[in-house]
Amino acid sequence: MILKRWLVGDPLKTAQARHERLSKTIALAIFSSNAISSVAYATEEILLVLVLAGTAAVAWSIPVSLAILFLVLVLTISYRQIIYEYPEGGGAYIVARTNLGDRPALVAAAALMIDYVLTVAVSVAAGIAALTSAIPSLFIHREALGLVAILFIIMVNLRGVRESGKFFAVPTYFAIGGLGLLVIVGTIRSLSSYGEPPPAIDHIETEAFTMFLVLRAFAAGCAAVTGMEVISNGVKAFRQPEPKNAATTMVWMSIILASLFTGISWMAYHYGIVPKPDETVVSQLARLTFGTGPVYYAVQIGTMVLLVLAANSAFAGFPHLASILARDGFMPHQMATFGDRLVFSNGIIILGFFACLLL
Repeated sequence: MILKRWLVGDPLKTAQARHERLSKTIALAIFSSNAISSVAYATEEILLVLVLAGTAAVAWSIPVSLAILFLVLVLTISYRQIIYEYPEGGGAYIVARTNLGDRPALVAAAALMIDYVLTVAVSVAAGIAALTSAIPSLFIHREALGLVAILFIIMVNLRGVRESGKFFAVPTYFAIGGLGLLVIVGTIRSLSSYGEPPPAIDHIETEAFTMFLVLRAFAAGCAAVTGMEVISNGVKAFRQPEPKNAATTMVWMSIILASLFTGISWMAYHYGIVPKPDETVVSQLARLTFGTGPVYYAVQIGTMVLLVLAANSAFAGFPHLASILARDGFMPHQMATFGDRLVFSNGIIILGFFACLLL
């Protein structure tokens, strides 16, 4: 019991629940880390497909990126409408249950919950991979490091929504700032006389260029929109007025996501960057922009932190969705019960358990 109090903190009174709700700035850090972290690899996913048709096909990365930006706009408008129409949260599950019935709603809920588990496992694995790339001696301990990272995120979330938000806000904004600096400086230099693009690397054409290949690149690049639904699932975590604050945060997140994705895609096109097996596209861009000095490493560390913290947005969305399912009788009622720190502790623990198994 003493250990629990030391790790999680003293119990909070139910009357304090309103005070545990999130401001827009803290909520942005918690709910947007998954979506914004996708810019670290979305452009790379597009290029990995296009380069199969040779280096010349990489020029199609710009039209594909523009199509994805349009999709971001459509999703932003749609989720804002969902937030105002269904302020109790629940996202796709609530929309499907209201308009289509229980079975389609449960399919949507199951898909979301599986996505949350995968988000935690994949995000942590990606972050640990970045760490072991920088420190190869840790490679043999990657599974243990991943488990420690998940357990740490579980513990912080069990301490309460507001406390976890404050804890994760600083590294999240540090990471966003690092990527933002890369995009601003890199874009200015790409549009000015700072340096010339590196010589193009010829890739052997392994697949004919067709519109089907472009569609595959679009599908791969849609990784950029993963996690955009989290805010609509957790409207009740916001301070009053919940719908207005959630909708505003949704717009902020989309602007940041679109800006970073556009900048990285443009820079990759301008400099003729193609994916390498031993270096990410973001790393190549940061090295071209800042050299290999402290700023380069700050961007890399920030990217790694953002990838790991993307898992935290799942810990914000999964428990809220599980509580709604429990309220509707589709999950055990314990999932709708607050823990000592006024969070859905059972949902947090179950999500962490399955993510650890998958990892």
